[in-house]
Amino acid sequence: MSRAVSPSKSAPAGDIHPTAIVEESARLGAGTTVGAYTVIGAGVTLGANCTVGPHVVIEGDTTIGDGNSFLQFASVGGPPQDLKYNDEPTRLEIGNDNTIREFVTLNRGTEEGGGVTRIGNSNLMMAYCHVAHDCHVGNGVVLANAATLAGHVYLEDFAIVGGLVAIHQFVRIGSSVILGGGSMVTLDVPPFCMAAGDRAKLHGLNTVGLKRRGFEDQALKDLRAAYRVLFQESNKLADALALLRERYADSEKVMAMVDFIAASERGICRQ
Repeated sequence: MSRAVSPSKSAPAGDIHPTAIVEESARLGAGTTVGAYTVIGAGVTLGANCTVGPHVVIEGDTTIGDGNSFLQFASVGGPPQDLKYNDEPTRLEIGNDNTIREFVTLNRGTEEGGGVTRIGNSNLMMAYCHVAHDCHVGNGVVLANAATLAGHVYLEDFAIVGGLVAIHQFVRIGSSVILGGGSMVTLDVPPFCMAAGDRAKLHGLNTVGLKRRGFEDQALKDLRAAYRVLFQESNKLADALALLRERYADSEKVMAMVDFIAASERGICRQ
């Protein structure tokens, strides 16, 4: 049964606005605040020191870690927008220290897709972003305004998705990738690269972002050489991967790029 919760019921005085509606089975951690007219449904677990603004809806089997911030009108844990979904029990898991801005929508998973949508730590999702069912978002990711992830998308750590970007279902975006605003991404984007356009193509390495992350000069040199072998020379992809495995077996970054490309099922964006 849902009802308005007095501030003294679940948290220190003043932490839950009198107009908020919180299901009795919902669990709120210490120091978590809930704004006016927010609805928190049954099965929701909120960690400590979260800030839930006004007019937010958090529902379903949704588990949220510590230190997260949800701004007004965010919709979190709603059922997947999938015609095959038939009210099966699925989940949304969110880590720690994420900022979820206005009107962001985060959907639960589907049974067919593994049953869980998972979001890591320290991510920023700007206004109007959408993360669909069965997506997996890593750590330190930025989704700019109105970026849209279709179902089953994987975003690795430190990826930056520009405003109004749309990513096709089942696409994988590698670590430290940057996607230019307005891009339509239908193929996997290898780690450490820049991609943009409709349909998105590679535009070299994300050198500025890699330097900001503290990549050493040798790692950048190796990645530039690997990029040339993969995308700027007339090598067959299988031959290029074999060559890089031989030449750069000791380079963690090059091997990460090679392994990502080798595991691609949709195919890789090209220059």
